[in-house]
Amino acid sequence: MSEPLQRTFARLFADADTAMYIVTAEGGGERAGCLIGFATQTSVSPPRFLACLSRENHTYKVACQAETLIVHVVDEDAADLAELFGGASGDDLDKFARVEWRRGPHGAPRLERLETWFAGRVLERIALGDHVGFLLEPLDGSVHRGARPLRFHRARAIEPGHAP
Repeated sequence: MSEPLQRTFARLFADADTAMYIVTAEGGGERAGCLIGFATQTSVSPPRFLACLSRENHTYKVACQAETLIVHVVDEDAADLAELFGGASGDDLDKFARVEWRRGPHGAPRLERLETWFAGRVLERIALGDHVGFLLEPLDGSVHRGARPLRFHRARAIEPGHAP
């Protein structure tokens, strides 16, 4: 893709104000979690969700060994969690030592403060450039109706915990 087209494409989505998510996983004897913005529902019947993880992220490496991921919707009042899971690398920090969590379906870590979440069984891993899409089949979850999701514009100032 030419550089002018890359800039045009970047500008096209610069104003998109998508919800931010924290994805957590347990695999290969490790726990991991990261902040993501590339995610979407892909099917109504059967229900499916695509969570995209950077290949550079520690969570990606753990998620490749996991059978279940938990996708948490980050609330506006949980910007500190977005900062922790988006701005620190799991390569050198145990993020879960700093938060309240418990084991969810298939042992995947569930963050206690984020009340809107779902656990999804990994159906496929799809190469998508510098990210890999994890196609998920929902297994369990909870919705907190009063919550307002943290949006990309508030999270964009977080310095990534890994190289982009």
